[in-house]
Amino acid sequence: MKKIPGFVDLQVNGFLGVDFSSPSLTEEQCAFAWRKIIERGTAAFLPTVITSSKETYKRNLPIIAKLMKESEFEGHVLGLHIEGPFISNIPGAVGAHNPEWVIKPDVEFLEKMIEWSEGTIKILTIAAETENACGLTEFATSRGITVSLGHQMALGDELAKASASGATAITHLGNGMPNLIHRHNNTLWAALAEDRLTGMLITDGHHLPPAIIKTALRAKGVDNIVVVSDASPIAGSPPGRYNVLGNDTVLEENGLLHNPEKECMVGSSACMLDCMNFLASLKLLSFDELMQVGFDNPLKLIGVDKKSVKACENVACSGGSKAFEII
Repeated sequence: MKKIPGFVDLQVNGFLGVDFSSPSLTEEQCAFAWRKIIERGTAAFLPTVITSSKETYKRNLPIIAKLMKESEFEGHVLGLHIEGPFISNIPGAVGAHNPEWVIKPDVEFLEKMIEWSEGTIKILTIAAETENACGLTEFATSRGITVSLGHQMALGDELAKASASGATAITHLGNGMPNLIHRHNNTLWAALAEDRLTGMLITDGHHLPPAIIKTALRAKGVDNIVVVSDASPIAGSPPGRYNVLGNDTVLEENGLLHNPEKECMVGSSACMLDCMNFLASLKLLSFDELMQVGFDNPLKLIGVDKKSVKACENVACSGGSKAFEII
């Protein structure tokens, strides 16, 4: 059994009932969730705040930024992922986000979010086809923020323009899009074909079928793939019915978390350990390649030196039926 440092997760919406986008989020709730995430083998991560009201951003970003300074979380909580509000409001593309809070790309509002978060935003997810997406991308990257494209209807030309403006990733490639699309002219094929964009994949066994994961690995190459959990606020909870991110959802026995009415998933019920074990079970990657997509590449995408990450003390590669275990 070989000890490993753990994994790096660039998209964590919450855990065990704690929602980082909740308008009633407390510092104590955040600390509880962060400890549990680390205990489950995620060495470092980005708390993710999805499309929210302006009041929620103003309230929650300072709470998260303040807690990040605690010595307990240094080297574990690396910054924020702001997923929205500059996304598509079209059903399917908007996913589980509230379309009423979607706004057009706004440099002034992003400046406010940077201020409220004390400069800790590491990733900003936007839709490439939105008005002034390129201008917002240029501004964000000038402030050291990685721009990822997602929850969008963007096609090849729009993804190319955003990439030329500095965007470097696709948020949960293959998700955050309508269930029914044109067989050729669609954002999935366009994203796979755009070599400048690293693909972030949710490998929980529900968001993407193995064939799409294999295709993405072949199209992008291991150097340009990042695994994320997209853990929902009720990840780690037992099966049942929940209200998640404003959605009436069902968490099935098999781990599928979905909104039956919208016919969309609402984040995942998995942590990075689960996602990495599912990916390992597909026998597509070697151990070194698994660690690359689950540890090295996420840090490279956000410009963080791996030496600054505080390793977990309880994660190992066993080589058994589950490749990775808590010990």
